Amino acid sequence: MILDILKETLGVALTAAPWLLLGLLAAGAVKALMPETVLQRWLGGSGLAATARAAMIGAPLPLCSCGAIPTALALHRGGAGRGPTTAFLIGTPGVGVDSLAISYALLGPLMAVTRALGAIVTAITTGLLVGRTRAESHAPDTTEVAPDNGGGCCGTDDRCTPPTTPDRLPARLAAGLHYAFRDVLDDIRLWLVIGLLVAGALLTLVPPATLAAWGSGLPAMLMMAIIGIPMYLCATAATPIAVGLIAAGVSPGTVLVFLLAAPITSLATLGVFRRELGTPALILYLTGIAVTTIALGLALDAGLARTGVDVATQMGTAGELLPAWLEWTALSVLVVLATPILRGPLNRLMPRPNPGST
Repeated sequence: MILDILKETLGVALTAAPWLLLGLLAAGAVKALMPETVLQRWLGGSGLAATARAAMIGAPLPLCSCGAIPTALALHRGGAGRGPTTAFLIGTPGVGVDSLAISYALLGPLMAVTRALGAIVTAITTGLLVGRTRAESHAPDTTEVAPDNGGGCCGTDDRCTPPTTPDRLPARLAAGLHYAFRDVLDDIRLWLVIGLLVAGALLTLVPPATLAAWGSGLPAMLMMAIIGIPMYLCATAATPIAVGLIAAGVSPGTVLVFLLAAPITSLATLGVFRRELGTPALILYLTGIAVTTIALGLALDAGLARTGVDVATQMGTAGELLPAWLEWTALSVLVVLATPILRGPLNRLMPRPNPGST
């Protein structure tokens, strides 16, 4: 039985590895080419246009929930409105170029597109709700925020705050690659392994009829939202679990609620959000996430029932286009880069960039 679980886990890992590697490369490029000063200029103001812009700008950025906290607070204290700040805080961890690539590889094009659009819609809707609240009379706490390591993905405080980006393009690209393949990969590696093992166990042990009986409809989606909102599971690591859930009989709409609710917030995010924007804003924040993700899940299931599209048949089809040697090579590279002992000799080839260098 254990061998069967490991076999299924390896199969999912091989399918995902090339796309995750590609996604990390894209994440490094995004990090290098989109400095925080540009974000502050684009996210100023409030209203629908600014909120939508914040959601769409934040979506491709390679920041997890805890990594988005200091960036969002810096934007808010630099002049961004409450709505755009909320939209950025939701859209950024909800989906990124790395998680979008692995979603395409494991879940198929329909779920990948639906997940990306769902994260943006959730960010805009919730941002508009929070934007209707007003700042409390007292000044917000301007002390440095260090998210709780137990509630997020950050392993150390210095990784929670994105590093300062150098001025020259080669140095920025080097810093972006370091951020993607050291900081981001270090943050997600444990959760990614857990997600792959859970997916392997679900694919091996859970018959489709077991979860299919309760894996759809409003009660199941509400349960997914209740479970997903306070927990932390990064968008990339949540994807293989979603594969196992769909294979076990859970409806795609219910899985979409899990994919949207689990990565976009955590207990650490909730605490910081309440301290910065107040309790009324937190209530609307939670309400917007829960209502929007459930509505999107119901809409997806209804659309699939009407069109007859079977999401399960699309899962893993991207991996069939790639040769086995490429999958094994990508997985080997990721294992080396994610293991400090194995990647030690690479330190001379990819040293940590000096943020002050030009």
